[in-house]
Amino acid sequence: MESMFSSPAEAALQREAGVPGLLTPLPDLDRVYELERVAGFIRDLGCERVALQFPDQLLGDAVAVAARLEETTGSKMFILGDTAYGSCCMDVLGAEQAGAQALIHFGPACLSPPARPLPVAFVLGQRSVALELCVKAFEAQNPDPKAPVVLLSEPACAHALEALATLLRPRYLDLLVSSPAFPLPVGSLSPEPKPLERFGRYFPLAPGRRLEEYGAFYMGGSEASPDPDLDPDLSRLLLGWAPGRPFFSCCPDTGKTQDEGARAGRLRARRRYLVERARDARVVGLLAGTLGVAQHREALAHLRNLTQAAGKRSYVLALGRPTPAKLANFPEVDVFVLLACPLGALAPQLSGSFFRPILAPCELEAACNPAWPPPGLAPHLTHYADLLPGSPFHVPLPPPESELWETPDVSLITGALRPPPAWKSSNDSGSLALTPRPQLELAESSPAGKCTSLHSQLNSFSRCSALRLSPLPLQPRSLVPGAGKGWSPAWVRRQ
Repeated sequence: MESMFSSPAEAALQREAGVPGLLTPLPDLDRVYELERVAGFIRDLGCERVALQFPDQLLGDAVAVAARLEETTGSKMFILGDTAYGSCCMDVLGAEQAGAQALIHFGPACLSPPARPLPVAFVLGQRSVALELCVKAFEAQNPDPKAPVVLLSEPACAHALEALATLLRPRYLDLLVSSPAFPLPVGSLSPEPKPLERFGRYFPLAPGRRLEEYGAFYMGGSEASPDPDLDPDLSRLLLGWAPGRPFFSCCPDTGKTQDEGARAGRLRARRRYLVERARDARVVGLLAGTLGVAQHREALAHLRNLTQAAGKRSYVLALGRPTPAKLANFPEVDVFVLLACPLGALAPQLSGSFFRPILAPCELEAACNPAWPPPGLAPHLTHYADLLPGSPFHVPLPPPESELWETPDVSLITGALRPPPAWKSSNDSGSLALTPRPQLELAESSPAGKCTSLHSQLNSFSRCSALRLSPLPLQPRSLVPGAGKGWSPAWVRRQ
């Protein structure tokens, strides 16, 4: 049992942090990690202690980057090489434990607002982009120069979006360029008017325009890893994009494009299946997948209210990163809901490794809230903050007297009619009320104690009813899945 929740000391010492990446040549270190901009950020704040957060694939350059920054700024650097949850989230708690006054996040980031105010700088990286090949690929997939299109990219290619748009604007009239939605610095005011923020990006839409009117052209991915399902950022875009609009992806190295419509359909079908599993579930496990993203406490309370309103039981589990060995310790749970950042909630899971499905908060909202989705709006929300009050996508639970709770619901998996919530049945005056069972007290937990207690009860029963009872020897209970180990009495005969 101990190894299910924590690794032994020997395994922890022999375990590798992750797949090691290629070391960056020292002459390219300043350009790749933007050390000049980072050093200026540290000097402007006057920080004496700074935390540097690296993902697993960049840990090989961590020592060289820290040494270079200490030499140029004179500040003390601390390397955060491992996080309790996803590396895309800012490890604000780890930085505060090190006494750091600022945090520098390297690599892909979900750009979620932190739960605690701490100055943060992001270094997303600058991947090389073949602009000429990408321009030809864009023109091949968008022959109509008047069609509205949005330029998107993975975080490492965001620096090349404006240069690509400059080459395309002479021909294409309705072109929109997205940009990363970095969290605002502590104490700064939001710009007015604020552009549309969605999917961790800003979309500077013109007045009267809607994002659902635009197609998408995404730069990212690699032919070395042909499985696009391993990219949670692209999955987030495909799930939330308008189903009727075109969506193309382009490899920035070769210019090879792919129509992502079929993959978007598979992702939506998978999510609809998970919603059905959540509707059939009676016990829901809420996995705490982040402690550093803002509003995670409010989101956890919201999910608990959802399960309670739908007549389900819920348990909150704080296990760090979910693994099959950890979750297998809770066989009574029907589905798990991972409360994490948008990228963490859509992180690819090994097929068939978990014995219960892992859902995103949006799937639980669709399963437990009969008023979801609102009329005319059916997006797949990847951030739990979009479900909370104050968001334009928030849909409150209907009142108890609403007819939505009484709508017949048939499971698309089992074909059975789902029962109404337990509180709805108990409030119905025309239904039969159930009498609660009296609480049973356990006298003895050992087999010998069970035998003594059973024989005394049989003797007392025989004296009261004037029946002759012959107690039989105890027989072992057949071990079946779900049955506990122990002994059960044989049948009692009346003579």
